[in-house]
This record gives sequence, C-alpha cells and structure tokens, in this order.
Amino acid sequence: MRDGQCCKSFPKQFKDDTEENVNGYPIYRRRATEPVQVGKYSIDNRCVVPYNPWLLKKFNAHINVEVCASVKSVKYLYKYVYKGHDAASVKIQKEGALDHDEILSYVEGRYVSTPEAMWRLNEFNLSHKSHTVVRLAVHLPQQQPIVYQDGQEAQAIERAALRKTTLTSWFELNKNDPSAHNISYSDIPQHYMFDKSTTNWKKRQCGGQNVIGRLPVVSILDTERYYLWILLLRKSGAISFDDILTVNGLRCITFQQACQEYGLLRGDQQWHDALNDAAQFQSPRQLRMPFAMICGFGEVEDVPDLWVQHQVSLCEDFVHRYSEQTGPHYALADVEELLASYNLSLQKLHLPTVDLPASVLERANFDVVEEQAKANSYTMQLNSEQRNVVEILLSTVYNNAADTPKCYFLDGPAGTGKTFVYSTLLHTIRGRGDDVIPVASTGIAATLLIRGRTAHSVFKIPIDLNATSTCNLKPNTKDADM
Repeated sequence: MRDGQCCKSFPKQFKDDTEENVNGYPIYRRRATEPVQVGKYSIDNRCVVPYNPWLLKKFNAHINVEVCASVKSVKYLYKYVYKGHDAASVKIQKEGALDHDEILSYVEGRYVSTPEAMWRLNEFNLSHKSHTVVRLAVHLPQQQPIVYQDGQEAQAIERAALRKTTLTSWFELNKNDPSAHNISYSDIPQHYMFDKSTTNWKKRQCGGQNVIGRLPVVSILDTERYYLWILLLRKSGAISFDDILTVNGLRCITFQQACQEYGLLRGDQQWHDALNDAAQFQSPRQLRMPFAMICGFGEVEDVPDLWVQHQVSLCEDFVHRYSEQTGPHYALADVEELLASYNLSLQKLHLPTVDLPASVLERANFDVVEEQAKANSYTMQLNSEQRNVVEILLSTVYNNAADTPKCYFLDGPAGTGKTFVYSTLLHTIRGRGDDVIPVASTGIAATLLIRGRTAHSVFKIPIDLNATSTCNLKPNTKDADM
C-alpha cells in the first residue's frame, strides 16, 4: 500500500475481454462475480491475482502468471535474475539532522549466506509449530486476575464479574454437556476450543491431537491455590468450586482438606527419609544446604515440623561451638542465608525468626572458647611495649567516645613482633564474641594474618587505579553489611 492505494492497482475493474499490451501489460478479462466474505473483508474477482492452479500445486509456492507480450519482458526477466543484492547495515553519523530511514535500512540490509541458501533450495521449513499450547486459569473463587488502568478499578471489576475464565467456563460446560464429565480440566482443550469472544468452550469438529492444556505451576506457599491445582489435575466433571470441595457427600472447608480426603497427599515422609540418610555422612553445614533446597522448591507440607524433627542434626556444629540454647539461632541464620537465593525467608516458611548481626555467618567460622584460650596465651607472652599497644587498641575498639582516635599506625623493624600483636588482637576480639576483618594491602601480607584478606577483596577496589576509580561494593549485599 502506498498513500492508501495498492501499488499494483488492486482491486482491478471488471472486463468482458482481455486487452493486450496496455502500457506493456495486458488487462485480463474479469467476469463479474458475487462478493465472498473472507474474514472481515468482502472480496470478489477483482482482487484475484493471475495464477495457474497446476503450477501452484506442483511447486507449492506463491507464483504469479503474466502474459509477456512486449519488449518489457526482457527487462522483466533481467529484473528477476538480478533482483536482490547482498547488503550490510551501516550507521551514518554527522553533525546536524540526519534523514535516515532506519526501518528501510534494516529491511534492505540482508545477506543470504551459503547455509541459508542451501536450506531454502532444499525447501526445509523456515518455521514450524508442532503443538498448540492452551494456558488454563487456576484461581480461587472470585480471585481471578484483573488488568485495569489507574482510576478504573471499579469498571474492571464489573467487567470481570461478567466475563468467564477458562476455569469458570469449564464449570458451565460440565453443567450443560454430559459428554465432558469424563475429561479432566487439563485435557479439555483436546476436545473443546475456548472461544475468547464468547468466553465459552465449544466442541471441536476436528483436530485436537496436537493441542496441550497447560496449568501454570503454583507454589505451595500459595496454599489453597496450590491444593486447588492438585485437584484440577485429577478431578473431572466438576460444576463449581463447591463441587470440588465435596468429597463423598461431605463438603470440606479447604482445598487442602479435600486433597487429604481424596488421599492425594503423601505427606513429608520422603523429605524426612532424605534428610535422615544425608545426616549419616554429611556435616551439619552440608545438611543445611539440602534442607534449604527442599524448602525452596516448595514441596514440603509442614516446614516447621521438618525443622523440629531434624533440628539436632542441622544445629550440631553450632551447639558444639556455643550452647544448646544459642546454637539453633545460628543454624537458622545460616538457613535464611541459603533461602535468600530462592527468594524465601524464615518468616515465609513459618520458621522461628532470629535477630542476629549481619556478620553472624562470618562469626560462626571460629570457636569462641578456643579464641579465648588463645587470647590468654598470647597476652601472657606480650612484652611491655606490645602490651601497651594491645591495651590502647582494645580500649579504642570498645570505647564509643567521639573524641577517641580510630586510626593508628604501628611501626617497627622486622622481628619486633608486629604480627604477634595483630594475632593477639584478633584472638581477643573474637574471644569476646565479636568479629574482626584483618585486611592487608598484598596477598603475601594477608597470609600472615589469621583469616586475612586483601583490601582489593574486602572493599572491591579495582586492580587498575586511576583518578576516577570507585569501589565496586554494591549496597544491600552481604559484603556491604559486613
């Protein structure tokens, strides 16, 4: 179309006879025919392109047939021999306004490579659709999703009240069509087609073998909707939500209770067995990882009970380091750190929440009792100058006065015990239950410190520094909290 008109002058005019060589092209006879409705268009013989039925069927391709009766036929042949060219898309930039048709450049910037040419010559499919997937709605009563514009919420709710979903329309189908009673909700698209204009299921006249009904995956955290999803996969012929809730003539209160009455819930025994087996050969830290994975994939019915039954195995290392009272808190903090990758938390899983510092996991890597013993041993070996340095620094660490200096520089020749002073400070602070991060400028120096790290690693300092370098430490992350 150009300026609202067909560039090939369709629709043509009705003509009783063919006129040859009019401006190089013939004007064919076109008999007057009655219009035919094709989709939303009314067309007749004026819209038909000249064709040959035998050629169309022989080559299974789009072929126009024209009578060539002038010298322009030579031009026409050469035009198609040399039609199309290899082209590349080039970005042009210059000062001022640029009259550049980006769409046209993209369309013309084509290149047919050798593999593509062979693919087309062998008439292989350029695209193919094997099956039709029909998405089926899964929602609780009066909780179907609604799309609305700001300020038009009430109108959207009114429209939704009158418009049926695939689920509510399935209930209506089961009421009115007895032949649909033996077909489950997920299989209904194979036998019926959902008409979006009328929001009704209509019986298929043919086909359906390559149609798949897809129910969206529902997380077990969305409890009632999850158990409705289980029932829809197995129950057929339902005429309402109440019918789904009714088991052996008794109406259940929740969909979870209905699943239990049908015997569809196997319980969490498989997860208990898995954790019992893993506890035989895995460390508590390794055991907490599968525990978080089991909770993360949303297959557990009673997460708190799973925690209670395996709490001893999951907290064993922390109980040994701390006590039976505080060990579970550290274990739960570790589990919450692992659950973060599944976008979950202890609160979402109805597990006991803990209020520990952000660095609890780093702190859990050392034994407080052992650190206290080492601190006492190191302190007894300090000379007077070293003891003076340690006392000053410890008072600074635990003194919150605003006028107390927070930066110190310790200088001394090699062999005077600077590293020994650092080790004494580390053991003393950790022995008091606090955490400390020893940082050095080089990797060699970091290895001399207990769990030492380089400044580039801790503060994310770029290796190549310039005047505009910044630390790549992102907020709201574990490293930033530490």
